[in-house]
Amino acid sequence: MHNPRTNEADENRQTARIILSGHGRPAELTAGIPRREPECVPSFISSGHQEEIVGTEIELKLTTSRSALRRAMKLSWLKKMAGKPVKHRDLTTVYFDTRKFALRDHGVSLRVRRVGDERLQTIKATSGALVTRDEWEQTIEGDQPRLELAAGTALAPLLSHELEDQLQPVFETDVERATMLLHVGKSEIEIAFDSGRINTTDAHADIREIEIELKHGERRDLTRLARRLARSVPVTYAPRAKAERGYALLEGASEAAVFAKPVSIPPSATTEDAFVVIGFECLRHFAANEAAVRRGDSEGIHQMRVGLRRLRAALSLFKEMLQGAEIRKLKDELVWLTEQLGPARDHDVFLSKTLVPFASNRRNEKGFAKLEADFASRRKVGLAAARDAVESSRFRKLVLDAALWLFDGEWRNSADALNASFRKIPIARFARRELSRRTRKIAKRVRKLGAMGARRRHKLRIAVKKARYAREFCQSLGPHGGRKIDRALKDLQNALGGLNDITVHSRLAHDLARINPATQRAYAIGYLAGQEDVRSKPIVAEAIKAGKKLRRAI
Repeated sequence: MHNPRTNEADENRQTARIILSGHGRPAELTAGIPRREPECVPSFISSGHQEEIVGTEIELKLTTSRSALRRAMKLSWLKKMAGKPVKHRDLTTVYFDTRKFALRDHGVSLRVRRVGDERLQTIKATSGALVTRDEWEQTIEGDQPRLELAAGTALAPLLSHELEDQLQPVFETDVERATMLLHVGKSEIEIAFDSGRINTTDAHADIREIEIELKHGERRDLTRLARRLARSVPVTYAPRAKAERGYALLEGASEAAVFAKPVSIPPSATTEDAFVVIGFECLRHFAANEAAVRRGDSEGIHQMRVGLRRLRAALSLFKEMLQGAEIRKLKDELVWLTEQLGPARDHDVFLSKTLVPFASNRRNEKGFAKLEADFASRRKVGLAAARDAVESSRFRKLVLDAALWLFDGEWRNSADALNASFRKIPIARFARRELSRRTRKIAKRVRKLGAMGARRRHKLRIAVKKARYAREFCQSLGPHGGRKIDRALKDLQNALGGLNDITVHSRLAHDLARINPATQRAYAIGYLAGQEDVRSKPIVAEAIKAGKKLRRAI
């Protein structure tokens, strides 16, 4: 890892940002004003001999390939929009943390960036505690952090002599940046082309990104620019920030499955604010698993499916304010991607949870070995289909379209009075009402669980999943009935999930028997089906018991 060079400066700067990338909470609180974005005008606050600049930035981060990045920089229509010549800078940024990543785990990042002869210290709050991401920047002397300047920042509550002694460089980014200042419609937009690497002591990852920052003007102009850029070169929304990628590289998890993160919503937020925060977290969850799916990681496929389900659950939760052609198209694309991932997941679950455990105790029966080989082959085909899906231009477009729709879709700009009023409802009030309604509805339906067939149980399972996701989304707003309801819903979902697995496995077995009626395989399938039929009765009883617990918990 490179060693930053030293120099000195004398300016202190603080900026509050709204970032559409990685950990950022990509929202701005002007829900009642269609499309119009306030100008970013800094205010100056006296701080001794220094000045503190407070502003707000809106930034969209895109990712692309090396060749596409070069092509984008040469686009003639883009150059015509530029009001000033292209600026080129070399940026080296060193991130600091403890050996066990105490700052990362508390949602804080600390870095020192070298920009020419200047050193810039930046502290960011990345925990999701606010709708906007707070950032504090100060020019400093030297290459080491100046922790005495951290007063009033997100780092301050964590500081202690022990932590200060443990801080060390953990990774760096080396970036060549070219920037253009554009005039688009009524807006001033800065576009930056970043090419470089994230470096640890023994690994690296490439950076090929385009950052589009709205200096002042209207959201729609940034959206239009991003769409035109996507029509010219293959780009998509970047779901992970450089810092998140750096930590993943340190842990050897750059291509590992990515899991959901807690959503934090301030109680003062509106339904619009809350949905943007929730939507971008769900988008990050499924889109960040692209590398794992490309690699054929079964857990990555599962987590991408979970992220898709969570986003669809969020669309259901806020459906009253999500109307129009755009939302219908988005739903269709989410269903498409879910279907592309389904076969790989279904065959993997059948192999790992049912077939292999049974077959391991019956190695002398040839039918099971042949059946295991058949389903392993089918899983391989499913993994290939999933990989083809995420490598397609359709996937790339889906991810970008979802980001732009969350940022400036028609749902945020509708002049319809009813829609506008719904967007302004306080999220705390909405959550109390909606979570209670959904939970009571499930408790009522579960009374008839014993008489339900597979299809009705499946619909109930989906309703339970949506209720659990909704409660997770709104967890930071309060308990909403407490842990008893959460446990009851979890038990109910697990039981219904087990029953659904049996139904899916029965369908897979039936399909295989119809294609290849060999007697040994038919015997093995019949044996498995019989075993799972026996298992279904206690699971139904477990589901009924969980339903009773839920009714008592309400």
